[in-house]
Amino acid sequence: MKVSTDEFEQLVRQAIAEIPDGFRSYLDNIVVDVETMPNPTDLAEVGIDDPTELLGLYHGTPLTERSVEAGVQLPDRVTIYQRNIEAICDSRREIVEQIRTTVLHEIGHFFGMDEDDLFDVGYD
Repeated sequence: MKVSTDEFEQLVRQAIAEIPDGFRSYLDNIVVDVETMPNPTDLAEVGIDDPTELLGLYHGTPLTERSVEAGVQLPDRVTIYQRNIEAICDSRREIVEQIRTTVLHEIGHFFGMDEDDLFDVGYD
């Protein structure tokens, strides 16, 4: 199932807008981008050989690892990979759900959650 880039980006914005205010208020210094596919640098960063396996990626320092002494930082970044999400979905409804899960998964990393934590809350 495929959707236009504009629609996909709108679905990503919708997923972010649905994050509860208590969490969303911390996202003022994070950028969420949509890319078609992961690049070789991103794949190497997470140790993945098959580019179709990566649905999203968090780039940055989790809140739980930050220091007040660090000073001003560039915005953290979440990248959502459109073609990989589309490839595993058979309907628009599945795309909406997978985008939501992927966005929440990557934002979870921003909040300091590891893969086990994310699995436990259903964002694997």
